[in-house]
Amino acid sequence: MDRWPVLVAVGGGLLALWLVLLAPLWRARADDLTAREALLLLPDVVRLVRRLAADGSLPRGVRLRLWLLLGYLLLPIDLVPDVIPVLGYADDVVVVAWALRSVIRRAGRDALTRHWPGRPAGLAVVCRLAGVTPD
Repeated sequence: MDRWPVLVAVGGGLLALWLVLLAPLWRARADDLTAREALLLLPDVVRLVRRLAADGSLPRGVRLRLWLLLGYLLLPIDLVPDVIPVLGYADDVVVVAWALRSVIRRAGRDALTRHWPGRPAGLAVVCRLAGVTPD
């Protein structure tokens, strides 16, 4: 039995699924966000997650979700291996976006704004991903 058609079908299905999941992320980006700012967004988001996770004023469940998110990002095991171009890092983006959406909706926009370490354009993108309006 030839496995190539099955592998191509499964790979194509996974690609289509990740493209569907990435569409909201692409729509949420700010129009004035430059490529350089987009590259700087990842470290800012990691710092944001760490700061939020360490904030004792947030509910314990929110902080637990954030620590789990940090653990997921630090683990070498991903949903899609990072050696696959584009898709390998896309799963991290999707997981971070979903987690931030959940956390910010529970913790509030003020917590996001208070702990954001980056530029306003990056904050606007994160707010749009989280489904909240920036200040």
